[in-house]
Amino acid sequence: MVLTTLPDKRFLLSHPAHFFALGFGSGLVPKGPGTSGTLVAIPLFGLLLLLPESIHLVILALLFVIGIPLCGITGRNLGVDDHGGIVWDEIVAFMLVLEFTPKAWEWWLYAFLLFRLFDIWKPFPIRTLDRKVHGGFGVMLDDLLAAVYAIAALKGLQWWMMQSS
Repeated sequence: MVLTTLPDKRFLLSHPAHFFALGFGSGLVPKGPGTSGTLVAIPLFGLLLLLPESIHLVILALLFVIGIPLCGITGRNLGVDDHGGIVWDEIVAFMLVLEFTPKAWEWWLYAFLLFRLFDIWKPFPIRTLDRKVHGGFGVMLDDLLAAVYAIAALKGLQWWMMQSS
């Protein structure tokens, strides 16, 4: 099933992989689906906070691994590996960023802005890998790297704020 048009509600509900890869429908928004998907990560991370912290990274790793076939199936069915509507990668990656972010709204805002910056900008080596690694793994990998950049920037900002106070 290869589509030549944008995914819609019918496509979203036609396969469980589509439902998750399209971020429960958040990837269907016409403007800024990646931003919309990133926002979906916030309440999901709130649910993760209800679980023991010792298993957070295990769950995030599982969500990453599960995302590979989810995004791969959906990309194949859309006819585009990394279609903009596929936002599972943003959801999982931003949850990872939040795991390393102080639990205060200001820090979550910085985390959101930094993650979106690195996800859109794709500094080296993200852009190179984005072009060379395809399929579901490629979809997940570039956002994982954007998350690593965002976490590093947040930790640098935290260090700088501690030094200047």
